[in-house]
Order: sequence, then structure tokens, then C-alpha cells
Amino acid sequence: MSDEAALVVDALGKRCPLPVIMLARRIGEVAVGAVVAVLADDEAAHLDIPAWCEMRGQEYVGERPHDHGVAYLVRRRV
Repeated sequence: MSDEAALVVDALGKRCPLPVIMLARRIGEVAVGAVVAVLADDEAAHLDIPAWCEMRGQEYVGERPHDHGVAYLVRRRV
């Protein structure tokens, strides 16, 4: 399976809990197995996004540096 993002959620400049809320609202737009990239510069996202994935049955793929923050990769599982 590819880690290429099918959807990018731009949460740059947003503070906790908005990046997770934005992810939760948009993940249903992609097919099961597809990856969503959440762009965030809030340090709390480093803990919040993986925790949300665990609670919601989604797969936290990892993170990659991005121009203005970090891209957090989440694979839709349910």
C-alpha cells in the first residue's frame, strides 16, 4: 500500500484540538486504505493525532517534515 496522501488537511496555524477535529471531519472523504496527510505546526499534534488514531481504529503511518510544519500521515481503516 502506498503512503501517498489521497487528501491533505491543512491545519497549519491551528491549535489543539483543531488539527484532530479537522482530521475527524474529513477522513470519511477517502476510501478505506487511503492515506490522509494532516499538515500541522502545533506541537500537540505530535501526540494528539496518534492517540486519536488509536482511539478511532485508524492507522497512524508516521510523520514527515513539511515546509511550514509536519505532515502527519493517517491511513483510513474503518
